[in-house]
Amino acid sequence: MSAELVRVSPRWLALREPADAEARARDLAKQLAHRRPATDRWLIHDLGGGTGSMGRWLAPLLPGPQDWVVHDRDADLLALAAEDSPGPAADGAAVTVATQCSDIIGLDPSALAGATLVTASALLDMLTARELSELVTVCAGPKCPVLLALSVTGRVELTPSDPLDRRLTDAFNAHQRRATDHGALLGPDAAAFAADAFRARGAEVVMRDSPWRLGREHAELTAEWLRGWVGAACDQDKPLSRSADDYARSRLAQLAAGELTVTVHHADLLVISPQASSPC
Repeated sequence: MSAELVRVSPRWLALREPADAEARARDLAKQLAHRRPATDRWLIHDLGGGTGSMGRWLAPLLPGPQDWVVHDRDADLLALAAEDSPGPAADGAAVTVATQCSDIIGLDPSALAGATLVTASALLDMLTARELSELVTVCAGPKCPVLLALSVTGRVELTPSDPLDRRLTDAFNAHQRRATDHGALLGPDAAAFAADAFRARGAEVVMRDSPWRLGREHAELTAEWLRGWVGAACDQDKPLSRSADDYARSRLAQLAAGELTVTVHHADLLVISPQASSPC
């Protein structure tokens, strides 16, 4: 899914799925619901779809029969997507799921032929500018709506605050933008980059905030996120490691006591091609 080979664990995807579902911008799904395809049947391609959580969230919000194709390069994740299919649709129509094991980088545009909707979730920030530019070109090919959810924007708020919060945030964001063999990752700049790229093609782009709001109700996810956030920041800023262990222990103790809340900001984009059909 990106220049760097990063395997996402099924456990992490399962942990984040409820928080993702709460965060995604439902009003964008409502806008899509008024854009039923002329054929009255959806053909939806979910890029980098992993275990299929995007479909489990979106399929019940869209009316009409739906055929989902989940693309990912991890066959194990795709097997889970096939086992836990979404649906039914908002009006009770049937929903089917097929899987395609492939890397979306360098995806042949013909793979999206006939699509009536293209989706992706938690993907854009893992790409370089070149990779995202190429992906925009592929997604624009079918001239159908594109829904891109949960791209990190670089803003994190922890309550109560701590003097190390800002330094950790800056180091983590630098890690998100780190150099790879294929170029620098876009990280927090990805959503704005994608919006500009689609607008340059004449598309309408609607952007919404889609923040994770984490605390006691998502305690296990919050703890996993915190460890990963601190670890990535320390990888980027080595001297941080001298203070990070005490910081992490303190934050995890606050979480266990129900005293810590975290807001991780994301952006969702709905792209409407200038050639897309008018709302029904």
